[in-house]
Amino acid sequence: MAQVPSERDECPPEHASLGSLKEFISKLPTREGWSGPIVLYKDYWFRPQLLENILLAQKNYNPRSEDIILATQPKSGTTWLKALSFTIINRSHYGFSDHPLLTRHPQHVVPFIEIPLKGKHISYVESLPSPRLLATHMPLSFIPAVSNQQSYRVVYICRDPKDVFVSRWYFENKIFDDVKLDMGNTFDMFCQGISPYGPFWSHFLEYWKASIETPERVMFLKYEDLKSDPVQVVKKLAHFFSVPFTREEEAGGVLEQVVKLCDFETLASLKVNQNGETRHDNKIQIDNSVFFRKGTVGDWVNLMSEEMGARLDQIVQDKLQGSGLTF
Repeated sequence: MAQVPSERDECPPEHASLGSLKEFISKLPTREGWSGPIVLYKDYWFRPQLLENILLAQKNYNPRSEDIILATQPKSGTTWLKALSFTIINRSHYGFSDHPLLTRHPQHVVPFIEIPLKGKHISYVESLPSPRLLATHMPLSFIPAVSNQQSYRVVYICRDPKDVFVSRWYFENKIFDDVKLDMGNTFDMFCQGISPYGPFWSHFLEYWKASIETPERVMFLKYEDLKSDPVQVVKKLAHFFSVPFTREEEAGGVLEQVVKLCDFETLASLKVNQNGETRHDNKIQIDNSVFFRKGTVGDWVNLMSEEMGARLDQIVQDKLQGSGLTF
């Protein structure tokens, strides 16, 4: 088990070049992760290339008070939240019959701060006009703060860790051709908090606590609530984004149209999401269809044993104890 890095190793050199960032990362505590080596930085685990991107993003991303950031742990509803948020915010610009999501993958309409698409520099988001709709998997403490008293808004969605594990396990088996993840070993690591952007419970708690302290800045959602009552969540999102639905829109069924356009079955059936690929600058090429597997609640029972589920439930209960956050 890798040791926690010393305090002097916790920050990369100021004005660091790409070479010095790589050198800094190479000296961090390292261990084998799910599908390759991962490093420990400020109590979170990352793939080296990903941490390099994060450190570059922290240097290049200049937050604006008008920014809206969609934050998630991987495989927790990111694609769905991107589609919903983009549609809600831009509903006055696009009709449902010729909407961009009918021909563009949700991953392409809401860019990640730290994961640029192929052909884009990490600073690409700086060229976007305000208000910007951005995404991240970073912990809240990793996102640069706005220099003035105002702040960007964040929507965080989390998901039952059992379903997160199963979805991530399938996803990584799909995107890495030369990797076949061992279920038992991967599950043990997940239970120890060892996964990219993990421990997942620390990630949850950063955003959960911020949503309690500053609810006007951070909205905390659960995937399961979005599945059970999507219309109500869409209404809450629109209010949080300062673009509430009018009475006429509600009476005209616009909320239901937003939900229908962005639901799993609709998006998964579109040609753009069945074909093509999403490429990132780190050379990972992901078939668009891989982002749409099932999208259901409770799918963990089809892969994990009851004993595994009970073990993870107990870990979650222990780690979240006293926070008010439950699953």
